[in-house]
Amino acid sequence: MGQALGASVELDAGLELAGIWQRGGDLSDLLIGSDVAIDFSLPEASQIVLDAAVHQEIPLIYGVSGLNQSQLAYLERAATEIAIVFDRNMSLGIAVLERSVREAASSLGPEFEIEVFETHHTHKRDAPSGTALKLGEAMAVARGDDSTDAIQYSSERRGDVPGDHEVKMSSPTEQLIFSHSVTTRQVFVDGALQAARWVLDRPPGLYSMQDVLFSYLK
Repeated sequence: MGQALGASVELDAGLELAGIWQRGGDLSDLLIGSDVAIDFSLPEASQIVLDAAVHQEIPLIYGVSGLNQSQLAYLERAATEIAIVFDRNMSLGIAVLERSVREAASSLGPEFEIEVFETHHTHKRDAPSGTALKLGEAMAVARGDDSTDAIQYSSERRGDVPGDHEVKMSSPTEQLIFSHSVTTRQVFVDGALQAARWVLDRPPGLYSMQDVLFSYLK
């Protein structure tokens, strides 16, 4: 993702690449003079990245999935000092899907059973995917339930699939299906860059792609 981000920035006349961080380097020094940082690394690097962004007081686009509760808590504390756009999927289409299934779940109510299916490449570590979980959480909250126990998840790992997600809502008399398929990982780069433009000059806080796309509706 780092190379794809770098290539996209180089092609955009309105953006300038300050550098790409690799473990072992001084991230805080790299961020000096930068306007925004984007991270798609691994959960193990979360504290290093968050500390550096807070130290340099620059906003952060954070697209890392698989965070544990301790890492999520650390992220939330950092967001009290800087603006952070955190989302387990930076795709614009997934943001629209999340909004759509949330409204559908709220309208249809608990009489409809919900299933979330996801397929990813064989190297993806977490299952269900962070995106599947976030869709499930959004629907559970929309139905007034803080627990996702009533939502069924199915995961498949094969080939080099960037990411396919399907949400199925079923009653004894009808079925509603929403789906989203990624054909290239460039969608995550495009979403992250849109978030990077949006987050500039935002006050400290924890934002998501829902804010990036739909804050104008609030």
